Formats: sequence, structure tokens, C-alpha cells
Amino acid sequence: MKSKELLADAFGRIRGNVRSVLRGLDEEQLAWRPAGNGNSIGWLIWHLSRVQDDHLADAGGMEQVWTAGDFAARFDLPLPVRDTGYGHTSEQVASVTVAPDLLLAYAEAVLDQSLEFVRGLTPEDLDRVVDTSWNPPVTLGVRLVSVISDCLQHLGAAAYLKGLPR
Repeated sequence: MKSKELLADAFGRIRGNVRSVLRGLDEEQLAWRPAGNGNSIGWLIWHLSRVQDDHLADAGGMEQVWTAGDFAARFDLPLPVRDTGYGHTSEQVASVTVAPDLLLAYAEAVLDQSLEFVRGLTPEDLDRVVDTSWNPPVTLGVRLVSVISDCLQHLGAAAYLKGLPR
């Protein structure tokens, strides 16, 4: 298996898990927050999609799906357009409410762009430095693994929340 095939498989697993978590949930269930102030399923899926969109668009020199696909306007959140959810307060988490079909459409569009990007990579691309603000500098390969890891962690939290009694 080639590196890009491995990466495509990992992003495909994110897609399957997003679909599984969102299946059967309504807007109220997506917005439910444990203890009244934890992260909601809707916020977790939105956040992991925003981070993936932001990081891969930056690394690939692409426009984010969030803006290119008019999702920022369609979600109509009271947040800056470039916001990914990193460091959100409880109030900001609560502000991320969305219909399940729109959330799924955004996540799917991000995954489509991600898969198109990774399928076009060469082995040499993975060694390209994409972020010099870290020591050592971050290569594209490291960034992709980091995004995959982050997405799967947030999906695990969302799946756990889905199974909690309300």
C-alpha cells in the first residue's frame, strides 16, 4: 500500500464515523451538552471538520470548503468566518447549532476535498515543510497524521456522547 492510499483510507474512516455518529440525530440531540456545559456532538463534528478544512486547505494552497462552498453563510454562526473552534468558551460552543443534514453536507464536502488532495500526493510531497512555527518544522506527512488523529479523537468523543442517556 502506498502512503497516499493509506492516508485516503484513514480519511475514508473519518467519513464512515461521521456518518455513523450523525445517523438518526436531530438538531436538539446535536446541541445537547453533558452537564450543560460540555462539548455537543454538533460542535465536535463541526470543529473536527473545520480543523481538517483549515489545515488541509492551508497545506494544499486551496480555498477552504467553509467559504468556497458557502457553508459559512449557510451555517450563519455568530463567529468569525475563519474560526475553527480552537479554544472556544462554553458560550461559543453553545452557539454552534446546526441541522444534521447541513452538518453532514459540510463534513462530506471537506472529506471530498481532503481525499482529492491526498490522492494527488507524491511520496516527496509528504516531506515538504508546511509549518515553520514549530521545532522541528512540521512536514505535510506529520500534519496529515495530526489531522487524522485529531478527527478520530473528536469522533470518539461524539460517539460516546451519542450513547449517553439523556
